Amino acid sequence: MEIKTIGVVGAGTMGNGIAQVFAYHGFDVIMSDVSAAALERGLATIKKSLERLASKEKIPVDAPAATLARICSTTRLEDFARADFVVEAVVEHEALKLDLFRQLDGLCKPEVVLASNTSSIPITRLAAVTRRPAQVIGMHFMNPVPLMELVEIIRALQTADETYALVEDLARRIAKTPVEVKDAYGFVSNRVLMPMINEAIFALHEGLATPEAIDTVMKLGMNHPMGPLALADLIGLDTCLNIMNVLYTGFNDSKYRPCPLLKQMVDAGWLGRKTGRGFYTYDK
Repeated sequence: MEIKTIGVVGAGTMGNGIAQVFAYHGFDVIMSDVSAAALERGLATIKKSLERLASKEKIPVDAPAATLARICSTTRLEDFARADFVVEAVVEHEALKLDLFRQLDGLCKPEVVLASNTSSIPITRLAAVTRRPAQVIGMHFMNPVPLMELVEIIRALQTADETYALVEDLARRIAKTPVEVKDAYGFVSNRVLMPMINEAIFALHEGLATPEAIDTVMKLGMNHPMGPLALADLIGLDTCLNIMNVLYTGFNDSKYRPCPLLKQMVDAGWLGRKTGRGFYTYDK
């Protein structure tokens, strides 16, 4: 099947970035969210991102308008009936994703592949609630999507070879580098990254150093482009906590126990850049 129209469920940080990348590379995109306000924020973020890239001469000057023209927004999942490929990018809650995959399975054409941008939830579980388990796969983009090259492609136990080949080709068509990963909690990226971030939060929690000092050690000592606490703020502390909880519960291993400070900051609503306050403060 020729893929012309991409459905993206979720207009948040990851969803709008995924929509932007597919639209920029010539695909028609249907981007959905639960409210018109969320869609407006998502489209505004895409517009700002494209204009910034154009101002830096990283994309042609006429690309922002052309890209935005390829994106339509909707609050109706029923509109995904005309999609040729769907990527789910909603919040990292398993029950929500399971329900969404059940709905998409009933709405989308039988031949359509359903992909998830989940950061940590097993793809095998998502596939199992559909009538097309061989056509379910993980397509885990990195944040910020328009700038980051990597896409983890996660095979569920049920994923067909044809599905993997289609998604690998699709990733290359949007100028991403696909890496094949087997299905397990956190895959490779977050199984390595999140415990490191969590340990940095423990170091802060125990008073070893300031956030600036911890991040400087990792940037200058380990050659990381961004310190783990600043990165946590970028990802969103609620997302970090959700992933750590998935790892902790899934592996039943105390090494994945979320730091109490991370839990406390999420309870306070200090979620990082998106709320203006995390380990650092930001202009909202």
